[in-house]
Amino acid sequence: MNNKSKWIIRECAQNDAQTLLDFWRQAEATPCATDTLDDVGRMISTATVLVAEADGKVAGSIFGVFDGWRANIYRLAVDPGYRRRGIARALVAEVEKRLVQQGAKRFSAIVEADHPWAIGFWEAVGYSAKQRTVRYTRTLK
Repeated sequence: MNNKSKWIIRECAQNDAQTLLDFWRQAEATPCATDTLDDVGRMISTATVLVAEADGKVAGSIFGVFDGWRANIYRLAVDPGYRRRGIARALVAEVEKRLVQQGAKRFSAIVEADHPWAIGFWEAVGYSAKQRTVRYTRTLK
């Protein structure tokens, strides 16, 4: 892998569902009950699902959902070989932008507590831990 690889962010397509499932395993995301083709396909149909591509493959992913009250961000993951290149920051910025266009002003990120690198990342991009709810939130003005 070339450290200077170019990458792009694009909307996830239905035919990317299996690719996402495979990618999450490679990117060290903790498996969950919704890691099925049907569930991922449903998210692709109803949510803002973005992928970063580099060298012809998925290098990052993020889901964003706005329920009319708060935007929630899930499954921010970056392939270990592509970390520390700005992909995660770019994915967060893009999903926030798209959710703001839907009316979102307040964001929560679901973050795995046993991934200290993830906690450090979310704090670095302006989210803060709310111990009462154990969610990371950010209010956009």
